[in-house]
Amino acid sequence: MKILEVLTYYRPWTSGLTIYVERLSKALARQGHDVTVLTSQYDPALPRYDVIDGVKIVRVPVAARISKGVIMPGFGPMAWKLAQKADVLHLHLPQFDAPGVAWRGRLLHKPVVLTYHCDLQLPNGAFNKMVDRIVYSMNKMAGTLSDAVVTYTRDYGENSPYLSQYMGKKLYIIPPPVELQPASADEVAQFSDRHALAKRKVIGIAARLATEKGVEVLLKALPIVQKTFPEAMVLHAGPYENIIGEEAYAARLAPLFEEYKESYRLLGNLDGAALTAFYDTLDCLCIPSLNGTESFGLVQIEAMIHGAPVAACGLPGVRQPVTMTGMGEVTAVGDHIALAEAIINILQDREAYERSPSLIADSFSPEQTAVEYLTLFQNLQAGKRDSRAIEPSAYKRLRQMRDNAE
Repeated sequence: MKILEVLTYYRPWTSGLTIYVERLSKALARQGHDVTVLTSQYDPALPRYDVIDGVKIVRVPVAARISKGVIMPGFGPMAWKLAQKADVLHLHLPQFDAPGVAWRGRLLHKPVVLTYHCDLQLPNGAFNKMVDRIVYSMNKMAGTLSDAVVTYTRDYGENSPYLSQYMGKKLYIIPPPVELQPASADEVAQFSDRHALAKRKVIGIAARLATEKGVEVLLKALPIVQKTFPEAMVLHAGPYENIIGEEAYAARLAPLFEEYKESYRLLGNLDGAALTAFYDTLDCLCIPSLNGTESFGLVQIEAMIHGAPVAACGLPGVRQPVTMTGMGEVTAVGDHIALAEAIINILQDREAYERSPSLIADSFSPEQTAVEYLTLFQNLQAGKRDSRAIEPSAYKRLRQMRDNAE
């Protein structure tokens, strides 16, 4: 099958969305399918055309930027060219250009599948509110033109203003793909030694430095945790410099990072074995996100697979990994005291939160996600539509594991 994946940013840009599409695309390619990713050339240094792990990448030059959005005059012609060759068009939202691609699918009588990763919520301001409204209207147009809309969890689907309109119509639930490169015992030990983690309680956060990630909530929680665990420290994995649209946020947090520099370390982007070693050294992972731009938090599953319980905020979708597995605590959104208490509970009795890493890994394997999508693609090609937003069997197995542990 020839599959066209369409999204604004793709790797090496780091976000949950780009990692999701990269993992899915590689899994589809491994299963013998012809996968092309159409995206922006957000960095002029990136090649216009590329092939990575069997996945073809087509990057369209950016003429101008509006906040985090991009203007690409060449996008439409390229989308038309690639859509003609594809069997199915798979769009990833939020994305300003999605309606045009979906319309091309309709004209060509090709199935159009839309995966909605999160709501767009830009920082306060009249201009950003206008951008929010424009993008929402474009997303809604794309949803109207699509044959199916996919999300990670029913919880997020019911609570998202955008997704809830498709419940019982064309909304499908597919678990997101999670995989990590193995790290040897020596690599984990070297990582621990490099960051002087011996005899420390290590709290992790894996996120780019962005307003919606709620990093300040963890910064405020840290001194409370240290009253019980003076040796506690935070390792922050993820980009923190020159993040498009987040310059003001970085400047606002800079004094706090300086204040806590002895116990809060910014590691930058981690890939491969280094990221796996990061998870292997954690006693707890935190998700202190603040709004619906976070819909699940793939990093939770990555941490759980490596034995680290999670203190997650109670946002729809984000609360589901902990709720399904029982491997952690769910806290009120934006409440640093509640977050601190959850971290302390986990650090005091980590064994109580342990679950089967293999079952969690199997439930979110990229191969399984690819199979779910292929089934949907093939059913749409055959004219079959059965959207009841049914909970995937993988989620049912996780809840059974939780119930057995309790």
